[in-house]
Amino acid sequence: MKRILVTGGSGFIGSHLCKRLLDEGNEVLCVDNFFTGRRENVHHLLDNKNFELLRHDITFPLYVEVDQIYNLACPASPIHYQFDPVQTTKTSVMGSINMLGLAKRLKIRILQASTSEVYGDPSVHPQPESYWGNVNPIGPRACYDEGKRCAETLFFDYHRQHNLDIKVVRIFNTYGPNMQANDGRVVSNFIMQALKNEPLTIFGDGTQTRSFCYVDDLVEGMVKMMQTDKGFTGPVNMGNPEEFTMLQLAETIIEMTGSKSKLVFKPLPVDDPKQRKPDTQISKNDLNWEPHVKLEVGLGRTIEYFSNILLAEFSSKRELNII
Repeated sequence: MKRILVTGGSGFIGSHLCKRLLDEGNEVLCVDNFFTGRRENVHHLLDNKNFELLRHDITFPLYVEVDQIYNLACPASPIHYQFDPVQTTKTSVMGSINMLGLAKRLKIRILQASTSEVYGDPSVHPQPESYWGNVNPIGPRACYDEGKRCAETLFFDYHRQHNLDIKVVRIFNTYGPNMQANDGRVVSNFIMQALKNEPLTIFGDGTQTRSFCYVDDLVEGMVKMMQTDKGFTGPVNMGNPEEFTMLQLAETIIEMTGSKSKLVFKPLPVDDPKQRKPDTQISKNDLNWEPHVKLEVGLGRTIEYFSNILLAEFSSKRELNII
């Protein structure tokens, strides 16, 4: 049994990771400031004697005793990270410094949840870990993109300067239950709009591409990365190499939900990547990891999750005689 700290542990990915670590018999300290994380995501874990939930902002130092750290704390959707861009940058930079300092003091392993956004709007396709990226450092997405790039710099500097045991994974588009309905991400947007029979909003002409990884596959990859030898630091791409256009995703969701929704097109946001697909050779060869959940299967589970949310909202409104 290990005592494991998960920052951002009540968020979308963090909540699934906490459950996985508990299922393996570990003690889990879930730390979150609840800016985008939600207690509801970990409510079912509160009765577990090995689970502890702590409200804390990692831009401030944290003094705890743990055996490993997964650093996931940071808003990850454009709506959320652009709401307070200065705080977003502080979370990536100051938060990383605080967590790295904790790992250094305790002499323990720490994993950084980085992102495919470090590649920016890529000029190389698919994106290998060796690609340095094409990021606008002064654009509206820079608080997240450059914040995560700086976090990676800090992790590798602590590794070189202090021989700290680090792991870095670059997460590509991930989806599944516990996503927020209003987070502005394409999967949650499309599903909620389709379930309400509202027009599906496509930015640009719909030919831009993404690769979608189901959250259980991602968590499996992160745990495997944490179990590798000390000398293997990464960074490692983690995502699904199957590539889909936004039009394909929209049409698939409309069909799966039986929705009457139509498509509406709006201008592409500034610096929005036109294509995104991971080169996953390192994760296959060095981690023996690759995603297994097909898009239709994962979407089915995610659609069910959001359907239940809408049903609960409808039932609550009926009880209050709002509708």
